[in-house]
Amino acid sequence: MEQSLNEVLSAKNEMVKNGQIVEATEKYFSSDAKTYDFDGTVTNNKTEMLSKMQGFAGAIAKVNGITLHHASLSGDVSYAEFTFDFDMKDGSKILWHEILRTVWHNGQIVEEQYFKG
Repeated sequence: MEQSLNEVLSAKNEMVKNGQIVEATEKYFSSDAKTYDFDGTVTNNKTEMLSKMQGFAGAIAKVNGITLHHASLSGDVSYAEFTFDFDMKDGSKILWHEILRTVWHNGQIVEEQYFKG
């Protein structure tokens, strides 16, 4: 039986909450997925996004917490609100509140945009 989009969204959000950001990208992004970051950074496909996420994840020394506050789905568009708390290998700390707007097609992410919360 095929999973509903709501089930797919829930599974992806669980992976992110568990710190499996790279794995979630591998599993749920379509090959031609585009992403748009609040700082203007754009990735044009899954390969670019995987490279970005691998680099970021590799710079994390400790995950202090990843909290999913809210998630919603309307048609093929979902929203998720997260707070990320990391200690980085360079000694810095990252604490950010982010809202993800995701466009889905056939259970795969085709576009994702990140907003500061």
